[in-house]
Amino acid sequence: MADTPAGCAAIQQDLDRLESWAQRNLMKFKKGKRRVLHLGRNKPMQQYRLRADLLASKSVERDLGAAVNDKLTLSQQCALAAKKANGILGCIKRSVASRTREVLLPLYTALVRPHLEYPVQLRAPQFKKDEELLERVQWRAMTMMRGLEHLSYEERLRELGLFSLKKRLRGDLINASKYLKGRCQKDGAKLFSVVLSNRTRDNGHKLKHRKFRLNMRKNFFPLRVTEPWHRLPRGFVESPLEIFKTCLDKVLCSLL
Repeated sequence: MADTPAGCAAIQQDLDRLESWAQRNLMKFKKGKRRVLHLGRNKPMQQYRLRADLLASKSVERDLGAAVNDKLTLSQQCALAAKKANGILGCIKRSVASRTREVLLPLYTALVRPHLEYPVQLRAPQFKKDEELLERVQWRAMTMMRGLEHLSYEERLRELGLFSLKKRLRGDLINASKYLKGRCQKDGAKLFSVVLSNRTRDNGHKLKHRKFRLNMRKNFFPLRVTEPWHRLPRGFVESPLEIFKTCLDKVLCSLL
């Protein structure tokens, strides 16, 4: 961690070694992409350098396609996703004459909704205003379809076979099952471990995650998925993934 003078010095040493490696391999780093993002409270605003150039500090940076700020919230990412999704919806509205669900629903699910969902499984929006911002895009898409004008938002979701963007439980549980069944096992070991149990009151696969001091962590995937996972029946927790998905849909009504 870079919250001490020794930690800051270690990062600078790593940057020096990186620059030496680049020189030996006749490579140069693009100046506009060399930036520093300081995270956490009471952080030392240490300045780092590559050779003689000081690295500029930023309050927001992209990580695996998602905009993350220095407070580890995704508000800016939600705003960017909503803007891009609305732009695609506008293109669909201008270029597609049909307003039937048979035409618009596949276009929405293939071209628009992925922008609203990424990357909510591991880094979900922490604030209600961000969730509502994404939800309004889906509402706009449904208002473009004829024949649904007399239905409420929830009724339109059921009619179209969609679900609210606020309800990520199904995706959370499916991803947890993937981790625990060996897919992405290296990453899963970092998220949580499994404590096997013979108790009849649980499913025998209790998740155990690391403890965190920061309150914002409660919205992160390992903490968010633990409680609903423990309420799943033992029978299909141990089943193959495809059977798990089928059984999950049957029990979600009692979990939500």
